[in-house]
Amino acid sequence: MSEPTKPPLPYEYLPAKPTFTLTSADLTDGGVLPTAQVSGVMGAGGDDLSPQLSWSGFPAGTKSFAVTCFDPDAPTHSGFWHWVVVDVPATVTELAGGAGASDGKALPAGAFHVRNDTGGPGYVGAAPPEGHYPHRYVFTVHALDVAELGVDETATPAFVGFNLFAHTLARAVLVSTYAR
Repeated sequence: MSEPTKPPLPYEYLPAKPTFTLTSADLTDGGVLPTAQVSGVMGAGGDDLSPQLSWSGFPAGTKSFAVTCFDPDAPTHSGFWHWVVVDVPATVTELAGGAGASDGKALPAGAFHVRNDTGGPGYVGAAPPEGHYPHRYVFTVHALDVAELGVDETATPAFVGFNLFAHTLARAVLVSTYAR
């Protein structure tokens, strides 16, 4: 399949925000997603293991964080949300690899998963259609001006995104790709 013009990254149509630093022991910005972060649940041969993420340089007024992973290249009209975590305390600057387990036990106190686009909680790895062009997996940490985003576990990723729009002070982005 030839590679079409790709849709924009999810924040290109939103007002610009300051950035800060996002790094990972598991991912490289612009690199290929490792097999551990690929989906087993969706049949792509991976482990559905969320990557380790660390962040620094966020604004002093940050009261909490949200962490998301979005595939804008999914063959839908709305992309595909692989991971949504909200209410990460402002004192937390890292999520360990595997923190996206569906039971939420590895998340910091107060933080929780909002369902991903499979309908379940936690991280679900990459699973682009076979033969499709490389998809981009946009891992983002949002620095927020509220301690709690005001959503619960039943919120959709789109509703979380709407709330993030109103409360994001800055964001850090790391993009990896994957194709099969």
